[in-house]
Amino acid sequence: MALLDFPEGIELLTVTTGEGPWRLLLFATRTKEGVIVQLLGGDKPHVGAIVISLPRPSRSVPGKISTTTTVLPLYGHQDDEVARPVAEALARHLDQPVVVVAGVHIERATPADIEKVKENSSEALRLLLQQLL
Repeated sequence: MALLDFPEGIELLTVTTGEGPWRLLLFATRTKEGVIVQLLGGDKPHVGAIVISLPRPSRSVPGKISTTTTVLPLYGHQDDEVARPVAEALARHLDQPVVVVAGVHIERATPADIEKVKENSSEALRLLLQQLL
């Protein structure tokens, strides 16, 4: 974990998971009213999808937090497949708005590569939640 000296109410946290082309870097900026996440990795980190998730009361389960989520994938990109679960889980657990910008590119990725990236993003989320909760 890296915690830098920011103005009061702002924290920068980092998480790294995986190795080789499946290595992911997660940078999170926590403010008093929300979290901004960058999830990058692979051969060519980039901006592939932007997701915003807003917590709200569940319509079907009283007392449970759900989310309203907007997903903006760049044309031809599938980065929302890792960005959306991270954004929604953080918004539910923290009860705050969350923005995730994700860009993970593995040249000629196989289904196994994509599954490994998803596993590593889940692990990055788990590690980040440990730091935030």
